[in-house]
Amino acid sequence: MITFIQQFDPVMQAFLATLFTWGVTAAGASLVFFTKTVNQRFMDAMLGFAAGVMIAASFWSLLAPGIEMARQMGFVPWLTAAIGFLAGGIFMRLADAVLPHLHPGMAVNKSEGVKTSWQRSTLLVLAITLHNIPEGLAVGVAFGAVAAGLPAATIGAAVALAIGIGLQNFPEGTAVSMPLRREGVSRRKSFLLGQASGMVEPVAAVFGAYFVMQMQSVLPYALCFAAGAMIFVVVEELIPTSQRIEANIDLVTMATMAGFTVMMVLDVALG
Repeated sequence: MITFIQQFDPVMQAFLATLFTWGVTAAGASLVFFTKTVNQRFMDAMLGFAAGVMIAASFWSLLAPGIEMARQMGFVPWLTAAIGFLAGGIFMRLADAVLPHLHPGMAVNKSEGVKTSWQRSTLLVLAITLHNIPEGLAVGVAFGAVAAGLPAATIGAAVALAIGIGLQNFPEGTAVSMPLRREGVSRRKSFLLGQASGMVEPVAAVFGAYFVMQMQSVLPYALCFAAGAMIFVVVEELIPTSQRIEANIDLVTMATMAGFTVMMVLDVALG
């Protein structure tokens, strides 16, 4: 896979990588063609796994390279990391407060953001779409960073990040499509809405890669920004959603550990 993707320029690399992550989202959404329900313990475990992947990716693929790049470029490493990381979290908080969306498993009257009369299906898709933006951005920035030629950024690490993001996208597609199917929405429409949440990732990835290639001086900040945005998603959405049922907390915790381990191994082995 690494040899194949090296044939293209960084923007195309980011685009191709996020086509893969979008495809995994669609695979998760496709479960509606086989069943109307997914075992809640299994679903919670998948969300916990996704949280672990994102936590590990935030450090191994984004924060650590960002800090090293800051050092190589003559910036103050700890200050660069702090500014970028907090900016990513603040950006997601502002987007969360403005964009109308509904977290899976919640009633329509619990929707967040600006109040609207939009349908439940639209609000569900927007919730996952909002959280897919930093994931696509992270992949794009990672591939764009390779073009800078700094030792801290490698094509292997960028590919590892894309694989990790792809793995954790599976339950996100399911989390949108399955509730819609249970409410009587057709299999086809449930699938289309579920996979639609992943469409934003290639767009965000292309933007991220192009932006950092044009302004390489912001690379360390951009990597740390993406890390902060991803951690916001984990703490604000994935962990609380996966631990709503007290009996599943231990299972979710171990799944989170497993997700962290898988992403760490991918990054260290390929990076």
